[in-house]
Amino acid sequence: MRNRQRGVTFIGWIVLLTPLAMVVYAGVRLAPVYLNYMKVVRALSLVASDASGHTDPNSIRSTIDKHFEIDMVDYPTAKDIKVTKSANGGYDVEASYDDEAPLFANLSLHVVFDKTVHAGGGGGP
Repeated sequence: MRNRQRGVTFIGWIVLLTPLAMVVYAGVRLAPVYLNYMKVVRALSLVASDASGHTDPNSIRSTIDKHFEIDMVDYPTAKDIKVTKSANGGYDVEASYDDEAPLFANLSLHVVFDKTVHAGGGGGP
């Protein structure tokens, strides 16, 4: 009678778990990048919710800079944030930037972020 193998061998487990380990490692490397993005989104949302004191782009950038300083956001800077006059009054504040997370040796993961909020002004007539 033959002795039949049951289950997966050690090499089989290595082959099965290697892709999973690479995905988990990439997630660990991307976590700080996404946490930074959440801080940027939070700062933009706070500026949009407190729109009463913002009458010009410089005051909006100043407020964003204060939030970035409190949350320790190094990139993007307040100068990288685009503030444009919107058609229905107020301003559109846009944070559009790229970030990279190193993965292995000279391989890195490139992530593109884009967030726009409306600050100030009311609705149209």
